[in-house]
Amino acid sequence: MQLKRLIISITLLLGMLLPQMGIAQSIEKLPIDPAVKMGVLPNGLTYIIRKNSEPKGRANFYIAQKVGSILENEQQLGLAHFLEHMAFNGTKNFPGKNLISFLERIGCRFGADLNAYTAFDETVYTIMDAPTDMGKEVIDSCILILHDWSSNIELKGSEIDEERGVIHEEWRSRNNAGIRTLTALLPKIFPNNLYAHRMPIGSMDVVLNFNHSAIRDFYHKWYRPDLQGIIIVGDIDPAYVEGKIKEYFADIPAPKNPAERFYVQVEDNKEPLNALVTDKENTSTQVMVFYKHDVMPKELDGTLVNAMINYMNAVIGRIFNERFEAISKKPNAPFLAAGLSYDNYIVARTKDALSVFAVTKDGQSEEALKALAKEVRRVDQHGFLKSEYERAKKAVLKAYEDMYNERGKRSNGSYIEEYKNYFLKGGYIPGIEMEKMVFEQLANSITLDQVNQYVKELITDKHNLVIAITGPEKEGIAYPKEEALSKIYLAAYNQDVEALQEEASNEELLDKALKGGKVISQKEEKKFGTTLFKLDNGITVRILPTDYKDDEIRMRGVTEGGLRLYSNNDTDILNAKLVNQVIDLGGLGKFDELALDKALTGYSASVDVNLADYTTSVYGTSTVKDFEKMLQLTYLYFTDIRADKQAYDVFKQKMIEQLKMAERNPMSSLGDSIASLIYDNDLHHRSLKIEDFDKVSYDRMLQMVRERLASADGFNFFFVGNIDPKVAKPLIEKYLGSLPKGKATPKMDRSKEKMPRQGVKTLAYTKEADTPTAITMDMLHAPFTYNLKNKLVAEILNGVLDQVLVASIREREGGTYSPNAYANLSKDPKNFLTAQVLFISAPEKAESLNKVVYEELDLLAKKGVDKMYVDKTVTNMKKVYNENLRKNGYWMNVLSSYYFFNENFHDNYLKTLESISAKDIQNAVKVLLDSKNKLELYFTARPNETAKK
Repeated sequence: MQLKRLIISITLLLGMLLPQMGIAQSIEKLPIDPAVKMGVLPNGLTYIIRKNSEPKGRANFYIAQKVGSILENEQQLGLAHFLEHMAFNGTKNFPGKNLISFLERIGCRFGADLNAYTAFDETVYTIMDAPTDMGKEVIDSCILILHDWSSNIELKGSEIDEERGVIHEEWRSRNNAGIRTLTALLPKIFPNNLYAHRMPIGSMDVVLNFNHSAIRDFYHKWYRPDLQGIIIVGDIDPAYVEGKIKEYFADIPAPKNPAERFYVQVEDNKEPLNALVTDKENTSTQVMVFYKHDVMPKELDGTLVNAMINYMNAVIGRIFNERFEAISKKPNAPFLAAGLSYDNYIVARTKDALSVFAVTKDGQSEEALKALAKEVRRVDQHGFLKSEYERAKKAVLKAYEDMYNERGKRSNGSYIEEYKNYFLKGGYIPGIEMEKMVFEQLANSITLDQVNQYVKELITDKHNLVIAITGPEKEGIAYPKEEALSKIYLAAYNQDVEALQEEASNEELLDKALKGGKVISQKEEKKFGTTLFKLDNGITVRILPTDYKDDEIRMRGVTEGGLRLYSNNDTDILNAKLVNQVIDLGGLGKFDELALDKALTGYSASVDVNLADYTTSVYGTSTVKDFEKMLQLTYLYFTDIRADKQAYDVFKQKMIEQLKMAERNPMSSLGDSIASLIYDNDLHHRSLKIEDFDKVSYDRMLQMVRERLASADGFNFFFVGNIDPKVAKPLIEKYLGSLPKGKATPKMDRSKEKMPRQGVKTLAYTKEADTPTAITMDMLHAPFTYNLKNKLVAEILNGVLDQVLVASIREREGGTYSPNAYANLSKDPKNFLTAQVLFISAPEKAESLNKVVYEELDLLAKKGVDKMYVDKTVTNMKKVYNENLRKNGYWMNVLSSYYFFNENFHDNYLKTLESISAKDIQNAVKVLLDSKNKLELYFTARPNETAKK
C-alpha cells in the first residue's frame, strides 16, 4: 500500500491533537538530545559523541558504514563480509594481528569486546568497554583504529588467502536449514530484485577464488567518509574526543566523483506473492503474512508524525500479541505461537511491512494461515476493545517511565545502539526526557477510535500482500499448493467473525489480610554493609543498598534441598526435569496465567522459582515503586501456585511437537551424545524424549515444588539495589513474615553426584545432513583442590586455551571458524578440574585438527605457557572484575555465595589473581594430561548417508 493515504490521515489527526499537546508543527524535526555532540567533517564523515559514566572508566567505539552486501557485483559476492574479516588482519597503524593484540593487552576480548557484523545495507565495527581509565592513550588508540578501519585496511594478498579457509568454515558452521530456507525464500518474495541474491555470506566459489583486486576495489569504492559514522559513548571528554576525530580523520579526503550509494527499491505487487519453501532439516513450520508499506517519507522522518506512528505500532503489536498468546494456550490451537510486528520488510531498508507470523504443528500450516486471517479480519471488522487499549497504553508508558527513572544509569551499549540506528536508518534521538513527554501526550490524546482507524489502514490493501510458508520436507507433512496461499488467506479473511468478548477485571493481585510476622533480631553487618533481619518464621533477610541503578531492586531467596531429593526412581527423575517449566502454567492465586499477565500490566515486578539439583531459589526484580508487588508475587508462589490441567495438556502437546521438530535437526542429538560420553547414559544428564511424557505426572511435579516451598524456615533472602531497609522492613514483615513455618531441609549429601567418566573413551556418531560437517569435542578432567586460586587458574586456562586455539586451528590451519574452550573447577561431588574443547570443521579435517589440539596442549605442558596469553587474560579479568563491582547482580552473587554457600571469592580476588603465574597454568595442563582421563567425541554429518552409531 502507498503510505500517502495513511500519512494524510495521520497528519489530519495530528492537526487536531497538536493544540491539546502544546506543539506547533507536526513536521518539525524533534530536537537532538542536548547531551549529544554531533557533527559532520568537511570530508563528509558523521560523528556522534556522548559522555556517559555507566560503567565508569569505560567507553564504546563504533564505526558504522552504510555499506553492505547489497552493493556487491556478481564477482564480489561475499566480499563485503570478507572485508569485515580483513579489518582484523592488518591496518596501516596496526599491521598483522597488532590491532587485536593491542586491545587484548588493555583487557578487551576478541569476540566479546571487539567484533563486527555485515548485513545487506550496513557493516558495523565495535570496540566495547574500552578502559578509558587507563589514560588518554587508550582513547587515542581506539579512535586511530576507527580511522584505520575507515580507510587504511592493509588487504595484503597473503592475509586474504589465509582468511579464505576461515570464512569457508564460517559458512559451514552457519549453513543450516534456516539459512538455506531464507536463501531459497528471498527470490520468491523479492522477485527480480537484488535483495534476492545478496546474502552477506556470499558465494563460496567467489570467496575461495576471487582475485585480490576485487576486494580492494570494493573497499576503495565504498569505504569512504560520506558513508561512515563514528559513534563514541562513554566515560570520556566529548570535546577532547571531537578534537581527536577531527585530527585523525582530516587526512581522509572527500571522495571525488564517488559512485552513487544506491538503495535498492522494492516494488509493490499488484497481486499477492506466494512462497512455499521446505528443507528436510527444518525443525518447524512457519506461516508469514506481510502487508507491504512504503517507508517513512524523508521529510517526515524524525518528526512528531514519526513518533505518533511508532506509538500506534507499539500499541497495535501489544494487543495483537496478547490475543495470539491467548489463542495459543487453548486446546487444539491452530498454532503453537504467533505474533505481529511493524518493521522493515524482511531484509529491505526501502520497504516496510506489517508482519503477521505463526509457528505451527506439522501439517497444520493451512489451519494457521486461516487463523491469522481470521484474527486480522476480527480487528478490521470490530477493532480493539477499550480494555485492550488501556492495557497496551499502560504497558507502553510504563516502559518509558522505567527508562526515564533509570536515565542516570543507562549503559553505554544502550546509547550507542540507539545512535547507530539513528545514523544508519534515521528516526529521532531527542533524549528520554522529551521522548517520554511526547509519548505521554500522544497516549493521552489518541483515542481508541483513532487507533482502530489506523490499524484498518494498515490492513486495507489485499493486493500488496506476501504470503509465505516454510517448513520441513518430510513424507506425511502436507502443505497447500504455493499458488493457492493468498487465495486461502483472503477467502478466510472475507468471512465475517464475531467481536472479541472480554470481561473486565479489577481484582487485586492479593486482597486477603495477612497476619504478617516480626523481625526478632536486627543487625548492621560491616562485612559488606548489609542489614540483617531475622524473622520469627525462620527466614533470614539481608539487604544491601546500592546506587548502581536508580530504579532496580533484585531479590533472591535460597534454601537447601532441590531436585536430587526426587531421585529414588526413574519416573521422579523425569518429573524433576519438567518441574521448572510447569510452575507458571496455572498462574497464581485466583489468576490463571493470562489473567495474571493482564493484572501485572503497568507494573515492573517479576518473580521466578527455580529448583536446582541441591537448592531451591526464588528470584525477583522490581522497580522501587513496585517492590511491594514483587513481595506479593513471592507470597503467592509460596502459598498458592495454581493448578491448570488444561494448560498442562497444551504445554505437553507443545513439548511433544518441539521434540518431533528437533529430531529433524541433525545436530539435535549432539547434547545427548556428549552426555552419553561424559556421564555414561546417566538419566539425570540426558534430555527428555517423547515417550517420557507417558510416564510423568503434572500433579507430582506440582507436589514437588509445593513441598520445596511448604516451609519458609531455612530460606535466606537477599535484596540488593536502591532499597532502604527502614522502608522495606514493614513490607518484609507483612509478606515474607506471613509465609508458613515448617521444618527446614537439612544439607543434602552431594557425594552421590555422578562424576565424569574415568579413563580414555572415544565415541563417533554419524548423521545425515545437507552440509558436510564435523563437530569434535575433547574433555580432560582431573582431581584439583577447590579454592579461590584454583578457580582463577581454571578461568585463566579458559582464556589461554581460547587464544591458543584461535592462533592454531583457526588462523594457522584455517580449519575452523570459532573454536570454543571451556575450563572449570567443580566442587561437588569431589573437587575436579575440567577442560573442554569443541570445534566445527570439514569431516575430512576433524582428526588432523584434533591432533593439532593435543599437540598444542602438550606444548603448554612441556614448554610452558606464553606469558602474553596469561597477561592478556588476567588484564581482561581485572577489567571485568572492576566493572562488576558496580553491578547489583555481582553483589547478589557475593552475598549468596558468602552467607549461604560459605564461599568467598570476593575478598583477595585481585591479590590472588595477580599472584598466578604462567607456571600455574602450565601445571594445570600437566595435571589434566597426566590424569589419563580423556574423552573424545566425533560427531559427523554427511549428505545421503544412513545415520548410524
